[in-house]
Amino acid sequence: MSFLSEAKKQFELAANTLDVSQDLRQRLLEPQRRVFVTFPVRMDDSSVRIFSGYRIQHNNARGPYKGGIRFHPDVDADEVQTLAMLMTWKCAASDIPYGGAKGGVAVDPKDLSNGELERLSRGYINALYEVIGPHRDIPAPDLNTNPQIMAWMADEYGKLSHEYIPTVITGKPLAIGGSRGREAATGVGGAMVLSELAARLKFIPKKTTVAIQGFGNVGYALAQELFRLGYRIIGIEDSTGAIVDKRGIGMDPGRIMDQKRARGFIAGEYCRGSVCDSEHYTAVAPGKFLETRCDVLIPAAIEGVITSRNAKKIHTRVIMELANGPTTAEADAILAARKILVVPDTIANCGGVVTSYFEWVQNQSGESWTDEEVEKRLYRYMHAAFSAMFVRAKEKRISLRTAALSIAIERVLEAMRLRGL
Repeated sequence: MSFLSEAKKQFELAANTLDVSQDLRQRLLEPQRRVFVTFPVRMDDSSVRIFSGYRIQHNNARGPYKGGIRFHPDVDADEVQTLAMLMTWKCAASDIPYGGAKGGVAVDPKDLSNGELERLSRGYINALYEVIGPHRDIPAPDLNTNPQIMAWMADEYGKLSHEYIPTVITGKPLAIGGSRGREAATGVGGAMVLSELAARLKFIPKKTTVAIQGFGNVGYALAQELFRLGYRIIGIEDSTGAIVDKRGIGMDPGRIMDQKRARGFIAGEYCRGSVCDSEHYTAVAPGKFLETRCDVLIPAAIEGVITSRNAKKIHTRVIMELANGPTTAEADAILAARKILVVPDTIANCGGVVTSYFEWVQNQSGESWTDEEVEKRLYRYMHAAFSAMFVRAKEKRISLRTAALSIAIERVLEAMRLRGL
């Protein structure tokens, strides 16, 4: 089943708990606008390559479209449409005044020089200038994009508008209107959600074992925050390999990131050449990390990694989704039957878009909040979103995912009703 089909199936499960007509279901499942563009980029060797880009705007009943831009060779229309729909639910579930959108370019940015990457970023915004804007559609970073790329995009939009408009893009560097706390917000928000859950399940951090799949921006920020809170991180995996230590890795994740940057793989502090700490360090075969025995398993990389093929082999009490769509509908059913609690991405990873909203608000008001102000405001949103989901799930005896989606669908439908849409 495709990523889009999975998202639609999960939507239907939530819609079934509400009084939603088939006409409205169809309206909510289809995006309001699909934009496909091709645009030229001058390469360093003076040749010109044509790239394909997408921007799909799902629903703007609650406010401007909002969603990231990803650069990846596998980007296609179905993936972008799915992520746009998920953004609608995420914004509504976290109760920020945005709708959902997503964008992307089919490219491997590792193949580009810095100059080519800048020209690609500017070319994408040039091609989409007419459909984005600070009160129309507000892009942000996503997979393989970062604050520097957002800076180029914001500048390009400013050139086309004949004035710099910081509210058109979020996730910018601090020096040109970015928000403190934005880069780590998805990971920090995830840690807040885990703390909320831990309080309800009576987990004690130092006795709670955690395995994190993914050590990019989100996984790294999450690991740092969980380490600070005293959780026992026993496993970290990224595309270069994995560290699994039954004692707990016991070192600041910053040291692991330093090793990754210096050596190209995350196990640098554990493995020197071919020598590993064989008593405690466990080598993990590719594709087996998700089977690590732990209390909390956190997929923080890509979609569709927990499926009907491996759901029966997962040994954890809680799965917290920091990636977008990491669990298939079939896997959800298996995990529910095994009494494994899944905290859905709709709530678990919404810290990034909430803090993007904070950046947009600061840009409009000309303010610059402190780290403490951002964290305090983020906690209020994360606490409210998690509590609403948890209460709905308990009252209706439904999964946390279905509860979060049903709250989001209700809020979008109410906005559509009030606006006469």
